[in-house]
Amino acid sequence: MEVIRKMDEVYSDLLKYQTALEEQNNKLEESQQFIFGVLAAMSDILVVCDQTGTIEDVNQSLIELTGKTSAEWRGHPLVELFADDISRKQAELKFNGLQGQAIHDCEMQIRMANGSSMPVSVNCTARFNKKGKSVGMVITGRPVGELRRAYHALQEAHEALKRTQQQLVHSEKMASLGRLVAGVAHELNNPISFVLGNVHVLERYAGRLKEYLDAVHAGRSGIELAELREKLKIDRILGDIRPLIEGTIEGAERTRDIVDGLKRFSAIDREEECEFNLVEIIQRAVHWVTNITSESFQVEMDLPHFIPVLGSAAQIQQVIMNLVQNAVDATAEVKSPRLRIQAKIEKDKAVVEFRDNGSGILPENFPKIFDPFFTTKPVGKGTGLGLAISYGIVERHNGALFAANDAHDGGTIFVLNLPLYQSAKN
Repeated sequence: MEVIRKMDEVYSDLLKYQTALEEQNNKLEESQQFIFGVLAAMSDILVVCDQTGTIEDVNQSLIELTGKTSAEWRGHPLVELFADDISRKQAELKFNGLQGQAIHDCEMQIRMANGSSMPVSVNCTARFNKKGKSVGMVITGRPVGELRRAYHALQEAHEALKRTQQQLVHSEKMASLGRLVAGVAHELNNPISFVLGNVHVLERYAGRLKEYLDAVHAGRSGIELAELREKLKIDRILGDIRPLIEGTIEGAERTRDIVDGLKRFSAIDREEECEFNLVEIIQRAVHWVTNITSESFQVEMDLPHFIPVLGSAAQIQQVIMNLVQNAVDATAEVKSPRLRIQAKIEKDKAVVEFRDNGSGILPENFPKIFDPFFTTKPVGKGTGLGLAISYGIVERHNGALFAANDAHDGGTIFVLNLPLYQSAKN
């Protein structure tokens, strides 16, 4: 009975071991199926070799690419995979004696099923057994054509993004330009009116001079000519002609400068860099914006004579105009609206501070003020792109743009930092 009992216990243990073994076997099969499924689904080629460079296994992608089965590849040297002598020599040099170090993005030619070759970006890593001993290597590769197509698609997307960004910048610039049309028209009216008035005076003078010259050519006496000269005021005309011409030229040049400034501002930037005086840009931007604002809006400027900066003068002018226009909008309901602009040089950078006496920025809006399309202005009064585009322009100039509320006097403070032009510092 004791022997039978022991046999029952042994048989029971055997059943347990068999059940456990079957469970482990099922898990192993599931793991194998998972690994085989992953290898079969890989679009990259995969080759497993031993230490001598003999192929032990390949995946489905390589089979489809080369037209050979796994059984046909097993036992063959790895170099047979490559199509030309250069790739085979490269494989012998790189893969022989591989000890732990990895090989990345090595372009080689793989022989395809139709006899042609395909460039493949090859990666190789050593494989080790559980004792840490190198037992071979694993080679993966991706056709370079796919990489080139992906890179081309990425490049096209990048170019499209750049074009969209330029269009947004230009659209915001056109919106700013539209707001300035009335002020610029008024500014153009003065020199044009001056030129027109001078031309009318010159036209009258020309008639008198013609009348006098006709008398001279007709051979009139000296007494008659003297009387006519006095009557037509020829001496005064001769004295006035030069100032009239100089004034006309000055008015025409002023008109030309205004139009050139508009053309430079409205033109699509080509990202050309040049040295310019930041002080002049600030003064011009303030002049243009304040031309169309209420007379009660006062701008105080504390500026040095010269601040050299390298970059796009038109883009920086757009930034400053936007900051001044924002101050105008922020102080619209203030009894005595004002903006103070202070510029100075600190070490290797220019610092320009814009301080208005408006109502300031709500704390919950601070994280969003530089976000595209965010605006607190009424519909039709703002695009929500001004500060976002300004922030991007300043970043491209290696500068910075900050905003804060004035804790003492109220209102908003914007601080613009731009690097000084290097050669000017040396």
